Amino acid sequence: MIFSFYITPSKSLILATTILGLWFVTLTFLLNFEIRVTQFPVILLGIALQTFLNTGLFITGHEAMHGLVCPKNPKLNRSFGILVISLYALFSYDELLHKHWQHHQNPASLDDPDFHDGQNSGFFAWYLHFLKGYGTWKQFGYFLSLVILFHYIFHVVLLNIGLFWGLPLILSSLQLFYFGTFLPHRQPEEGYDNLHRANSINLPIFLSFFSCYHFGYHREHHEQPEIPWWKLPELHFK
Repeated sequence: MIFSFYITPSKSLILATTILGLWFVTLTFLLNFEIRVTQFPVILLGIALQTFLNTGLFITGHEAMHGLVCPKNPKLNRSFGILVISLYALFSYDELLHKHWQHHQNPASLDDPDFHDGQNSGFFAWYLHFLKGYGTWKQFGYFLSLVILFHYIFHVVLLNIGLFWGLPLILSSLQLFYFGTFLPHRQPEEGYDNLHRANSINLPIFLSFFSCYHFGYHREHHEQPEIPWWKLPELHFK
């Protein structure tokens, strides 16, 4: 068997640290990138890479909410979660933690903060409802302050900030919503067939990783939330 059910905390922490490190190094490089003399395909590659790493940053925070980044050291696990969730989009870790457990306890229902409003279940209406449940004006103010700080104090070009920080954040939120909420939790025509009201996206392992760090194997995650993201393919193809 390719995978093993034995959870190795050191591997989870190494993967989490690697994602964080790559995110920081890549963002630093791209914010200082000379965009005016760069070919368009290279710019698109930078946006795609930073989007994927942003998604990984949130997935790492999600792992921390389940105690999986460092299971033997809850204090370090929580600190890591606070760090990556703050870096991702200035979220409150405790608020996200509370909402995430509401999601697990009441999946695909009106008591689920990730679910639609009960009437508008289309992609864009659901996505906007999803954003309203998590975004705040205070958060927007913090973002604006950071843009001003980076531009006027560190002299980062506004176009770089928009293309390599703002846009990847929006795209990663769409990626997380589409593969982690919309597809797994939308109601099938024949109705839900399991307690968790979750379905899995049957993608090959390679595509599953690049689509959303195996988060598309969503039914498996709900059934066994103690399993880290990198081991979900084993459950799906078991």
